[in-house]
Amino acid sequence: MCLWRHLALLLLLPCLPRWPCSSAAASDTLSVGESLAGNRTLVSAGGKFELGFFSPAGGGSNYYVGIWYKRIPGRTVIWVLNRDSPVADPAFAELTVAQDGNLLLLRTGNRPRKAIWSSNSPAGSRDDDDTAVAVLLDTGNLVLRGRRGGNSSAVIWQSFDHPTDTLVPGGWVGLNKRTGAYQALRSWRSAADPSTGLYTDRVDPHGSGQYAFLWNGTAVCHYVGAWNGQYFAPIPEMGMSAKYTFVFVNSSEEVSYSFRVNDPSTVSRLVMSPHGQLTMFDWSNESGQWLLHWATPTSLCDVYSACGPFGLCDVASSQYCRCLQGFEPASPEECAAQLWSAGCARKTTLQCSGNASSTDGFIPVQNVRLPSGYSVVADAGSSGDCASACLRNCSCTAYAYGGGCLVWGGDLRNAQQLADGDAGASTLFLRVAAADLAAANQGASTNGRAAILGASCVIAVALLCLFFALAWVRCREQTVRHDGSLLVFSHGYLARCTKNYSHKLGSGSFGSVYKGALPDHTAIAVKRLEGSAQGEKQFRAEVRTLGTIQHVNLVRLRGFCAATRERLLVYDYMPNGSLASVLSESGQSSRVLDWRARFGIMAGVARGLAYLHERCQERIVHCDVKPENILLDAGLVPKVADFGMAKLIARDSSRALTTARGTVGYLAPEWILGLPITAKADVYSYGMVILELVSGRRNRDAAGPGRRGGGGCYFPLWAATKVREGQVLALLDERLAGDADVEELGRACNVACWCIQQDEALRPTMGQVVQVLEGSLHPGTAPLPRYLEQLCVEDSCTFLTDPC
Repeated sequence: MCLWRHLALLLLLPCLPRWPCSSAAASDTLSVGESLAGNRTLVSAGGKFELGFFSPAGGGSNYYVGIWYKRIPGRTVIWVLNRDSPVADPAFAELTVAQDGNLLLLRTGNRPRKAIWSSNSPAGSRDDDDTAVAVLLDTGNLVLRGRRGGNSSAVIWQSFDHPTDTLVPGGWVGLNKRTGAYQALRSWRSAADPSTGLYTDRVDPHGSGQYAFLWNGTAVCHYVGAWNGQYFAPIPEMGMSAKYTFVFVNSSEEVSYSFRVNDPSTVSRLVMSPHGQLTMFDWSNESGQWLLHWATPTSLCDVYSACGPFGLCDVASSQYCRCLQGFEPASPEECAAQLWSAGCARKTTLQCSGNASSTDGFIPVQNVRLPSGYSVVADAGSSGDCASACLRNCSCTAYAYGGGCLVWGGDLRNAQQLADGDAGASTLFLRVAAADLAAANQGASTNGRAAILGASCVIAVALLCLFFALAWVRCREQTVRHDGSLLVFSHGYLARCTKNYSHKLGSGSFGSVYKGALPDHTAIAVKRLEGSAQGEKQFRAEVRTLGTIQHVNLVRLRGFCAATRERLLVYDYMPNGSLASVLSESGQSSRVLDWRARFGIMAGVARGLAYLHERCQERIVHCDVKPENILLDAGLVPKVADFGMAKLIARDSSRALTTARGTVGYLAPEWILGLPITAKADVYSYGMVILELVSGRRNRDAAGPGRRGGGGCYFPLWAATKVREGQVLALLDERLAGDADVEELGRACNVACWCIQQDEALRPTMGQVVQVLEGSLHPGTAPLPRYLEQLCVEDSCTFLTDPC
């Protein structure tokens, strides 16, 4: 009986309904009649990418079909299918391939099935006997194609033709000239909302062939610039990495750019951020996070309408955006989420009579970079005339006068706060209603009512003090993150993180550095600035410089504490310390860096400095490049640090007069001679650092045959002589026993000698240094820097008979 029962069951098995098995291996394919719903996903054949339903808010009310990296922790989404048509529950939605060859997202459940999204595959793209199939590829591309007898036919539709905010290797952004179809990167609305945002990267709609950033779909707010054969000219970082190569095509068929990775282990992505910056990220296995390689525009405040209408952008502020006086956030909810697209709205409506006797007035906004979009009033000969001209025009919202009258009408966008004394800083006079003008002036005046309200004020102040004391105790226990900005730490919080500053890492002229750890065990280094004037100056320089830029080869400033009694800066901790300590035989590390590590450090520092000099809107001259200010992470990736002496130079100014700063031995001749300086001063210092990396000696050492210092001629001059003679191996650290790539050694030594030339015009730019190190630029042999002899004589060095 049991035997017959088993046979009957076997015969019935083919007739049983086939339910998907959750334990089955994930597939990369979706065929006609199959559907993807709930938590089922597709996984590419090599396991690199995964497709399925997700909620960016982590269990929120909106769900989307997206593609993300399978092997990277968290969920980094590279493409969203239904970004503007979310579903409420993935259990009542399904992704399927229809009989007509379309990829469909359907709403299911008790209500009639309805198509929420369709690929709109072109008719006639398949033969009648083809069966459409959707496949997730290891490139991250979702392709819909026909299949006959197991052989792939032409692609019907693919996600790479319809990017959202992210470009991955193999994808493209461009224009199909034959069909007129654009492939553009369109930002997410926010980090938790993948719907179409305000910023777009696409081919210039005006036909220039360049790429442009569009705001709100229409207004061109930023041009990426011309292609120079390797990268878009304003973004030299595109050509500064050996990890990937950008490709630009402008033919009769298309205009497009894409990139490919040169090392299969590299994971990179290009993202149009919700804040309007085009950002390049590389995944770091060592740190377990995405590292920003470059961004354009560099500063968030350079993004068009970053703070919306009547918002003021301040790079030195922890929140970046705030409303101008007399205005309030138009959307408090968005403001709380650090979204400022709605900007600010007037507290009180203007009362414009169309003549100069209007009750409206002006509030001065000092130290701002004036926004564009102004008109010139030619017949206004004074600030008073300019104010009157603005009052007579009901659409005028602000004016500025500085030898000429400038007026703004309508929404005022792109006002940017600058520091005191910054070049380009002006005073903007903002038009407000009489009530707001009175409120602004109220704090600056006193009257008889102050005496009557005195008792009430005392009570109110006491209550406020109690409130803030309680709030301070509460805030000591936490930090506040501002999206796209820095962390603001409390003093007590950092004291606990550093165990009351018990583990000192080192000290310098402006203070000491202590090791600490955040609650999630992330190691940090806390710089405790000392000295009222110099410490405050360095604090402002570091926050302003590092708070607005990020680069894989620049030290990351996590945040700061601006307590009344102290100024504290919080950085990522670098476990390998400074390059100076690693190079020194008596330093904290006794191991010897091999050539591969040294060459990687040279290239990394060059890329970091090139970013400062050539990519930032205001050139940043570090002014103190030396091994002590080059930190090494766990993977020996170099990070340029200590920006307390940094000098910002406006793009329209090639030089800056400044007092001498830096460290003896690395100071360029123009510092010593009191001449105006440029970014080439950093190039000189960098050249000295290369010589030290190659040789393992400090540049103040003497050198001679067989010596590691003492009793020889000035080392940089001796080294330049050997390079000139073609004896680059004589410079190599003897501890390496000749184990180095001779071609790389030659490139490094030669470019170092170009860097330390007396005439700054002979020195290369840092971008050119990167090209030389990577082998794409081949300069001739550098001249011998004879001026070093004079410097050495003045410094009382002793020369031997070695031919220097």
